[in-house]
Amino acid sequence: MKDPGLHLEDLTIENLLLAPEWDAPPYSCKFCLCWEHLQGNTSFSEGGAAEALRQKIARIRATRKVFGNCGRIAFLDGMSVGYAQYAPPDFLPNSREYPAGPPSTDSVLLACLFVPHREFQRRNIGQHLLTAILNELVERGIPAVETFACRDGWENPSGSIDFYRKRGFTVVRDDAYPLLRRELKSGVEKNPLAGAIPG
Repeated sequence: MKDPGLHLEDLTIENLLLAPEWDAPPYSCKFCLCWEHLQGNTSFSEGGAAEALRQKIARIRATRKVFGNCGRIAFLDGMSVGYAQYAPPDFLPNSREYPAGPPSTDSVLLACLFVPHREFQRRNIGQHLLTAILNELVERGIPAVETFACRDGWENPSGSIDFYRKRGFTVVRDDAYPLLRRELKSGVEKNPLAGAIPG
């Protein structure tokens, strides 16, 4: 059952600034460039948080221009509590460096589905985020979604392997952070990701 105070929004430049924050690096998904850089840069060693945010905004803007909506933010009673980001793998080049990678080119990679604070993790916020994303991708004709999951707990912002297995995902390649996949629609006649190249 959906909490009456829960509200999901498509990710925009404006609400990216409201992404949840926590007390450890990178402090918020709005500063995290793990997927966008081949070295998985999540530190503020070069330019600080302001530069990380500038780069994140530029990446989200470029992805939206070519691919369209690429994320969701969950608000509970007006407070930002969850974040999700997804795109074709070419927009998230560090995904190629994972031992269980690379993701399939016919899929969208769910790079992040994160509810960082424990007091909100048992309120089905992650489930509602995932359901909204899957429904959107089906409507857009995307044939499959993939993600790298964590074997234990929520240490990986993508979420736990058990969370995805219970929701129809299967392991494609196993590892400490296995690659999982869920088919979204059979009989797709053309690849809707063809020609989707990062700007």
